[in-house]
Amino acid sequence: MNRRPLSLRFVLLSAFSLSLAGPVYADASLEGRTLSYQNDAGATTWSRSYPPELGVLSGPLNQNGLSWLAVGPALYAYAPNGEQRVRLDFPAEISALDGGGGTLQATAGFGSVRQTFTVNDMRIQGRVVLPPDAGVTGWLARAAAAVPQAGLAQAAQQDPANPFLELRLARLAQAQNDRYGAVSATQRAVSAEVPFAASVQLASQLETAGYPAAADLALDRAARDWAARGYDPALVVSQEALRAYGDPLTELNVLLAQNKLRRADAWIRYLRLVSPRFEGYPDTYARYARILDTQDRGGEADEWRQFSRNLSAGTLYNLGPGSLLILQEAARVLTLALLLAILAALLGYAAHYRAVQGADLAALGGRWGGWLRHPLSRARRITLAYAGFGEKLVLAALLLGLLLSLSAWVWTGRVNGRLLDPALSAGTYGGAWFYDGLDRLSLGGSPADIALIRGLASQLDGDTSAARQTYASAGATPGACIQNNLGVLSALGGDSAQAKGSYRQALAQDPGQVPASYNLGLHPQSPETGFQESFRSTQPRLCYPDQQALIQALDTPPGASALGLLRDPWTALNNLPSGLPRPLQWVWVGLLLLFTAVSLLWLLVPRLPGGLVAGRPPLYRVTALLLPGSALLEGAWGSVLLLGWSTTLAVLAGHLRLISAGSLLGTGGTGLATFLLVALAGIYALNILVFVLDELRTVRNIRRAKRG
Repeated sequence: MNRRPLSLRFVLLSAFSLSLAGPVYADASLEGRTLSYQNDAGATTWSRSYPPELGVLSGPLNQNGLSWLAVGPALYAYAPNGEQRVRLDFPAEISALDGGGGTLQATAGFGSVRQTFTVNDMRIQGRVVLPPDAGVTGWLARAAAAVPQAGLAQAAQQDPANPFLELRLARLAQAQNDRYGAVSATQRAVSAEVPFAASVQLASQLETAGYPAAADLALDRAARDWAARGYDPALVVSQEALRAYGDPLTELNVLLAQNKLRRADAWIRYLRLVSPRFEGYPDTYARYARILDTQDRGGEADEWRQFSRNLSAGTLYNLGPGSLLILQEAARVLTLALLLAILAALLGYAAHYRAVQGADLAALGGRWGGWLRHPLSRARRITLAYAGFGEKLVLAALLLGLLLSLSAWVWTGRVNGRLLDPALSAGTYGGAWFYDGLDRLSLGGSPADIALIRGLASQLDGDTSAARQTYASAGATPGACIQNNLGVLSALGGDSAQAKGSYRQALAQDPGQVPASYNLGLHPQSPETGFQESFRSTQPRLCYPDQQALIQALDTPPGASALGLLRDPWTALNNLPSGLPRPLQWVWVGLLLLFTAVSLLWLLVPRLPGGLVAGRPPLYRVTALLLPGSALLEGAWGSVLLLGWSTTLAVLAGHLRLISAGSLLGTGGTGLATFLLVALAGIYALNILVFVLDELRTVRNIRRAKRG
């Protein structure tokens, strides 16, 4: 039997023992909030510490020779020598890392929503939509601010992808009169790849530090990243979202206040390029145009005004982005006008029939005692029972008009509040955060417009099958916008003939549709097509829902809302945003509905004989002169004068800001007040004339009766 040398047997035994124990790798471990790396000998070669304000830590996960650690919404990859290979920015705080099956997956949380992303080749696979959450979009700046100044240079070397560290170094060098060091650090800062929100924040800080050229470069990088992530200028961006996205509007206002027009121009053009429909744009563009006028740049000012007017296309009745607020304030003014008219009519009736009503009620126990002694007989002798049919008809019409105006007020308030929901005003659609917000909105309007919103979101997320399926739910003949987007799906699938056919169908349905015209090469001019040519020139143009489509998707039409009022007036009126406590809301809604029901019922009740001999008491004459039209409601002139008087007073109350009507009336100044006062004086003069003629006619009739 041959024996192997002892040394060989020892080596084989050692190898076998190691194989049983498993492979030995150098590994990264986390103790508290410090990540450390130990080599094969067990010695710590490098470490990183993360302050608590940076968020939750997940990991580390060792895969393919890299150590992955999630810090808040960022995912870092470190090489064995401590070099940071990449930092990936996620749309929310990362709650878990998983490397099962050799695939790295990171789960990011959106409140109750979780979305899992796959990381491959040190890139996030799929689309990353940044929600308007300053805690996420401002994380990089916060991470840089948490570094003590003594460790700033080391932190910048360890995390070269954080431009805010380099900017702090630039400011430090600037304070030390090290111009070369400041410029070098600034160049490194603007060359870092960061999400658009961080680029805008960086541009703002560069502006403050006195590096305008670098700020322009940061804004350009922000616009390109905005486009690459699927954000689009066709969609509204709320001011809250703008603040989360770097707050360019505040920077613009600061520069305008400092009269730095050249720099302000760069920022307003950035807004005009990426999100021209930001919340409040009409006032911002108008302010900028006025400043240009003072600089003798009238041509540029007119161009900005025209640009602002063009953005009103697609809004409700082309009234602009505040169309619903205008309609809501119009409903509020109309409601006040109808309330004044109803009150004036009731005072007129009370003054006219008080004497004859008192005589009838004396035998029943008086005006108030009659309700206790003879409630049914007392109810038969309410003031309205003495009025003529024409007077009762006017009052019933005013009350029905009041209910409809209140219904319009409820509808506009409800839809306007939902229209500014963050899910619809973040500059893009898609992503788990968007779908969660859309589900919470519970869209209850037009199925075709709902299909457009959801299908577009799936299309932006790259889920073409879901997009087609959702678009199909719009019906056999989809609208022009969906037809265009189906053409985009065909074009991206390589079927150019089918795509052009869809574009032509879209244009046939809506000859003014810009996306279909653009995709057919007709070169329409709009902010959206300019953006497309600058940043997505190789891609066809998608069609996005305008304000009218969003309103139709959010809620039932105003007519259906009015029908809902007729079906369930109690619920509809209690949804009115009056600001009153719920019990008081119930009281006035109950009284209004009771009074309306009585008014309609009393149309069928014959007039009491006392109403025919009521005459024209002195109090009635005084009331008729003070409340135009209230004494003439049996004829057409009375209704015209009464509504003209009450509407003028309601508009005047809005102008004096006794009620909210700024969006409806604008800034009329003294001109509007003068016009309203002249109109009011004219109404009173006409009322006196008609009242005098009516008095003369009454006297003449009395004389004729005596002669007879």
